[in-house]
Amino acid sequence: MMNENRLIDDFWKQTKTTIWKHMDAMAVNYAVYSNHLRGFAPFLTDKDVYIYANTKNVVVVCVDSCGHSDEQIYEESEQVDMLIYSSGFELRESMVWKLLETTHIIKNRLTNSGYDIEVYGVLLTEASITNADDLEDMWEEHKIKVIENFSSLKHRWAAVNNDEDNDAKKYFDALIDEKRDEKRESLFSDNDDEFEELLKGFMGAKLAPDDDDNLEYDSEKDEEESDDVEEAPDDVEEKPDNNEDDTPTVSSGEIEQNDTHSVKVQILHPIKNARKELDRLVGCRDIKRRMDELLSLTRYNNMKREMCPESKQHEVSLHSVFFGRPGTGKTTVCKIFGSLLHDVGALSKGHVVVCDRSTFIGTLWGDEERAMRQVVDLARGGVLMLDEAYLLNGQNTNDPGKMVIQLLMNLLADEKQRDLAVVICGYKEPMMKLLEMNPGLHSRFPNRFEFADFSFEELLDITQQRIREYDYHFTRSAWEKYKLMLQEAYAQRDPMTWGNARFIANQLDRIYLQHARRCVNHSKKMDRQHLQTLTPADIMPMEVQKRRPHVGF
Repeated sequence: MMNENRLIDDFWKQTKTTIWKHMDAMAVNYAVYSNHLRGFAPFLTDKDVYIYANTKNVVVVCVDSCGHSDEQIYEESEQVDMLIYSSGFELRESMVWKLLETTHIIKNRLTNSGYDIEVYGVLLTEASITNADDLEDMWEEHKIKVIENFSSLKHRWAAVNNDEDNDAKKYFDALIDEKRDEKRESLFSDNDDEFEELLKGFMGAKLAPDDDDNLEYDSEKDEEESDDVEEAPDDVEEKPDNNEDDTPTVSSGEIEQNDTHSVKVQILHPIKNARKELDRLVGCRDIKRRMDELLSLTRYNNMKREMCPESKQHEVSLHSVFFGRPGTGKTTVCKIFGSLLHDVGALSKGHVVVCDRSTFIGTLWGDEERAMRQVVDLARGGVLMLDEAYLLNGQNTNDPGKMVIQLLMNLLADEKQRDLAVVICGYKEPMMKLLEMNPGLHSRFPNRFEFADFSFEELLDITQQRIREYDYHFTRSAWEKYKLMLQEAYAQRDPMTWGNARFIANQLDRIYLQHARRCVNHSKKMDRQHLQTLTPADIMPMEVQKRRPHVGF
């Protein structure tokens, strides 16, 4: 029989160049049971997961084909944090944290099944974690090994044995059993099912930090960030008018940049009661007024067309520029904008296609035109939203992004593309520079909407709106503690890295997690009031992101 710790020791010795051979070797090791799962709820639902087990240990290998190799920094010291930073100061879910939480779930299931067995995690990721060496010892204390900076992981597969006669298969059967254990069930009243749904709904939701502007107000966050992803946006046009679901669902169209490389494009479907959703947004007073003016002129043109068909119509351009920092509402307003334009008859569908530089820039010459053509096909009848458009205007004269800008200008000049609104958005200064350097773009985007940072009072309003989505409320002392901590964070903020409403969303997610853990571990029966009440013990410390110092010459 192999050494009980041999399974762990061997995995801990592996590097980027040896790990796949080692995993394949496990498939022919009679002492190790191995199997492959396409996802493990709730944290790794879209990842390939490999399970290896012997008599005393289980190893969970998560393959993170995240599609990017941009630098990430894990600002952790003694514990694995829920969020990490990446280049450009973007917040992103920590895959290490998600894997760690998954190992805890598996450990609990094994314990509840009567198995005293250790669970370890191995993360294989395409991300480049710049300070991985500094955190290796801390991760190992949490029984996690990270091997980073892979490429094209989605095309890599490891062999498994799935040996029915292997004694360790019983551990695999136990860890994939999602039934609640009787011990925890006895702690709760008849409200168990409601709490389980509440907890499951939160734990299964994605932060989606890449879609940073979706976070300032989104009345149906769970549905919009569902894992139930559609493959194409064809149903945008066929969506029945009597659909009771007022929220857009996020689906993922896919375009082919070339014959060997495809990228996903996010689709935001139109929503009902768009005017009501716009009114409910915190702040954005000037944006609401400007949008009303544009919509009023569009309605007026429709009336004039019907009553005075011989009269000349006013020129109304739907193409717009959204200026603002992350978390100020650009994506949410764009989603509402598309629905409003559909409501007044300016667009036939009203959905929003979200793209950025990576959508168009492929690996071969000519990818840009092919990608642009497919994106326009997806967006026709709705809004084409180009995030951080200034990144297309690279300093290099041969930057392929410049071709994308030219293609965009050609698109806007095409009279056949009337059933389309283009919205370019990003930080104000680089956006203004982009427009000034390209007179054609400047003249074709007459509508300018500036999204200001939220005030402290507005952030408090956003907080209250968000907790009501989950039927939560603060106790008086918890609310005072939260306000004091937010006030300190707000005073310390760096405007260049401050996340606005996204900061609130991330902080509340940490509070929800702490609240859920406290409720689950509570020794007494929990009633509905306790489950919906946030106490001072749930309020987590707030860490304000600082700008990284520039190092260079």
